[in-house]
Amino acid sequence: MTDFAAIDFETANGSRTSVCSVGVVIVRGGEIVDSFYSLIHPEPNYYNYWCTQVHGLTQEDTEDAPVFPDVWAQIEPKIKGLPLVAHNAAFDRGCLQAVFQTYRMDYPDYQFFCTCVASRRHFKKELPNHQLHTVAAACGYNLENHHHALADAEACAWIAREIL
Repeated sequence: MTDFAAIDFETANGSRTSVCSVGVVIVRGGEIVDSFYSLIHPEPNYYNYWCTQVHGLTQEDTEDAPVFPDVWAQIEPKIKGLPLVAHNAAFDRGCLQAVFQTYRMDYPDYQFFCTCVASRRHFKKELPNHQLHTVAAACGYNLENHHHALADAEACAWIAREIL
C-alpha cells in the first residue's frame, strides 16, 4: 500500500462521539507528504479520569477547540480518495461513524485497513503483543509520544508502509 491516510482519534470519555483530538498522516507513493493535528471540542464535553490518564488531555485543553465538523472540513480534502489506516481500526472507524451521526453529517463509508490485524497476520506470535508501540518498534519506528493522536498516526503510517 503506497497511498493512504493514517488516522488516530483520542476520546474524552467512554463515548465514541467524544473525540477530543485527531491526527492524520497522508502517504502518497510510499512517502509521508502531509500531516494534520487538531484538538476537538468533544461531545459530550466531559473527561473521565481514565481517558485523561491515557492521553493527558483535559477539558481545559479543548474548551476553546473547534467542533468536529469544523475540523473535518479541514481533513476531508486531504484524504479525498484515500483509504484510511488505523491501529485497531474498529475503534477509529467507530469514532468516525459515531461523530458523523452526532453532527448529522453524511458518512461517506470510508474504506479502512487495520495495522493491528495486519500485525497479527504478519508477525503472528513473534511479538509479545500487537499494541501500537510494540508493532511500531518491530517495524523500526520509535514511538516517543504514545497516545498523542499525531504521533500515533505517524507510527501507524510507518507500520502500514512496512507490512500492508
